[in-house]
Amino acid sequence: MNSTESEECISIGMLAKITGVTTRTLRYYEEMGIMSPSCRHEGSNRAYTTDDVRKLRFILKLKEMGLTIKEMQELDQVYTEARETDKVIPRLVEMLDNHIDTLDEKMSKLSSLRKEIVEYRKRMIERFQLSPENRQN
Repeated sequence: MNSTESEECISIGMLAKITGVTTRTLRYYEEMGIMSPSCRHEGSNRAYTTDDVRKLRFILKLKEMGLTIKEMQELDQVYTEARETDKVIPRLVEMLDNHIDTLDEKMSKLSSLRKEIVEYRKRMIERFQLSPENRQN
């Protein structure tokens, strides 16, 4: 292994199982440059440390919050250059603020669309004199 001797590494399959992703996803993240194995087992098989597990969970959380691969690459680059979490956090907060603004805009549009559909439906029921069982709010 080419990691620190005191740190035990797990296989790509075990990392996938622990985090609920596929090995293909892990390889894709590696191809995109946002995740890479910290060590290799015999035969050059990918292996990961507990720090890698934490990083992957962070990546998955960012994905869940709507960050793109490109944004994750940018954060990874900032961290790689600075090697300090404090340098990454301001950029992450800025990205999250942008996503909040986007979500607020989408929610507003969806709310308007819902009102429009409800009103249109009401007009159709009245116009075509539909029976009470067809009259759901």
